[in-house]
Amino acid sequence: MKTMRLFIVDDEAPARERLKTLLADIAADCPNQVVGEADNAQQALGSIVAANPDVVLLDVQMPGVSGVHLAADLARLPDAPAVVFVTAFEQYALSAFDVQAADYLLKPVRASRLAEALMRVARTRIGAQVAPPPATTVHVPVMERGRLLKVPLADVIFLKAEMKYLTLHTRERDYLIEGSLASFEESWPEVFVRVHRNALVAKQAIIGVARGQTPSDDDGKAQESWEVILKDSIERLPVSRRQWPQVKALLR
Repeated sequence: MKTMRLFIVDDEAPARERLKTLLADIAADCPNQVVGEADNAQQALGSIVAANPDVVLLDVQMPGVSGVHLAADLARLPDAPAVVFVTAFEQYALSAFDVQAADYLLKPVRASRLAEALMRVARTRIGAQVAPPPATTVHVPVMERGRLLKVPLADVIFLKAEMKYLTLHTRERDYLIEGSLASFEESWPEVFVRVHRNALVAKQAIIGVARGQTPSDDDGKAQESWEVILKDSIERLPVSRRQWPQVKALLR
């Protein structure tokens, strides 16, 4: 059995930790890797797409958007992960069936029952297709005014972290999504390069660099730095001193 990539969504930290303990206990018979976690459905959607898990272990009752609504959104994705509900309430089983959940586990979950659910998913839905799909087939879901938009990952020019959100910049427009730069960077290292602690840039979008000016940390005087020149965007992003070597290597 190949290693299964898992994402955990539960608003209670102890519940997430218990699941991770159970997953470690069954790892010998059911190899697995937790590639991300979230404490609410709003944050989870973008992070799940970036992490590209095989299975989402999903609580039902959470503040804000419910797990059932998140499962429905996930089911619309081109490469939808399997969903296994993990909940303390029996009455949502019919709703879980409606959104095509792979299994429905009641808390407190037993290790043997969790292993059974994951092995069933591996047999029926994953098979040999555990590797991440090509970036050209991946879409980033964006919730906007009650609509679920699907932005092709290949259209993304850069991602910038601002407050609690990410700005996803394409040639046509910007989108606000929830998630982290680290999840995109770790899931798609062949697509993105980090140019600053708050910015990832698509490698294919970088067409050059130019001199810029940034304030010094110590005396406030401006000092020379570099900015990336991007195809299909007038915006230039500063390159930090720490990230400059890998940007320079990429240009070579």
